[in-house]
Amino acid sequence: MTEQINHYYRGRFSVAPMLDWTTRHCRYFHRQFTRHALLYTEMVTAPAIIHATYDHLAFDCAENPVALQLGGSDPQQLAHCAKLAATRGYQEINLNVGCPSDRVQNGMFGACLMAKADLVGACVQAMQAEVDIPVTVKTRIGIDELDSYEFLTDFIARIQQAGCREFIVHARKAWLSGLSPKENREIPPLDYARVYRLKADFPELKIAINGGIKTLEEMQTHLQFVDGVMVGREAYQNPSLLGGVDRALFDPNAPLISARQAVTAMFPYLEAQLSQGVYLNHLIRPMLGAFQQVKGARQWRRYLSENAHKAGAGVEVVETALSFVEAT
Repeated sequence: MTEQINHYYRGRFSVAPMLDWTTRHCRYFHRQFTRHALLYTEMVTAPAIIHATYDHLAFDCAENPVALQLGGSDPQQLAHCAKLAATRGYQEINLNVGCPSDRVQNGMFGACLMAKADLVGACVQAMQAEVDIPVTVKTRIGIDELDSYEFLTDFIARIQQAGCREFIVHARKAWLSGLSPKENREIPPLDYARVYRLKADFPELKIAINGGIKTLEEMQTHLQFVDGVMVGREAYQNPSLLGGVDRALFDPNAPLISARQAVTAMFPYLEAQLSQGVYLNHLIRPMLGAFQQVKGARQWRRYLSENAHKAGAGVEVVETALSFVEAT
C-alpha cells in the first residue's frame, strides 16, 4: 500500500493558503487529521520576508508536507525567499497569481499578474534556479475582460515555457475592481469544465482545481478529470472533513480521524506553545469549528470563546470544553 500512496501526485489533496487563517497553529491542527494532505502557508510577500524583524518562515517540521505561498513580482526577491524557504524545510514554493485585493494589486502581485505572463515566467525561472523543490503557480481562470479560454491557455503555455509544470487553478475569474476579495470568492461563477479542459489540453502538466469544493464526494469527482483538489474555507470552518481525506483519496486502509482524536492529539503542542508565551486564544482559533453537526458543538465554541482569552488560560480550558461535546 505504501507504493500506491507514493504513486499519488503530491498535490492530490491540499488545503488552500488563506490569509489570517492557515497559520502555523492551524496547519499543526490540520495535520492531526491527515498525514497526506499538502498544507499551504498564508501568502507571505517577498518584501515582508526580506525586511521584517518577525520570522515569517517559522514553522514546525511536523506540519510537513508544507508549501510556502509567496507574493511578489521581483524575480530576484522571490528567488532569495525561495532559497531561504527551501533551507528551512518547506517542500514547495507557490507563487500567488490569484488574489484580487486592492492591496495586493498595489504591490504588483496576485491576480493582476495574469496580465503579465512574461513577468510571471521570469519569476518562476528565477526561483527554480535557486531551489530543487517544486515551484508552482496558483491562478484564476481569468481577470476582468481577459476571461476567454484562449487567454487562459496562452497564459499557462507561456508559464510552462518558463519551466513551470504545476498549476493550481481557482475555477473562477477575478474582478480586479468592483468586488471585494470575499465577493470574488462567491460572485464570479465557478467553471469547473474549463479547468477540466485545461488538463485535457495540457496532459503533461499537473493541474489541481480550487473553488467551492466542500465534500469528499466532490473531491473524488474532480479527481476523475484533474490531478489534484484544493479545499479552502470548508477545511477551516469544518476541519473534521479532513479526517476522512486519507482514506477516501490516498489509502483505503487509512484510519478515519475524529475531531475528538485530533483535539486530544493537540494537547502536547498546546502545552509547548503556552510555555513559549503564546496565548491560548491564538492557538484554539482553528479548532472552534471542529465539531460541526455534533451535539455539544455550540457549548464547545462558547466555552472556548469565553475562557481562552483569560490570563493564565491553559490546556484545562480545552479539556473542559471537550467535556461538553458528545463522544464520537
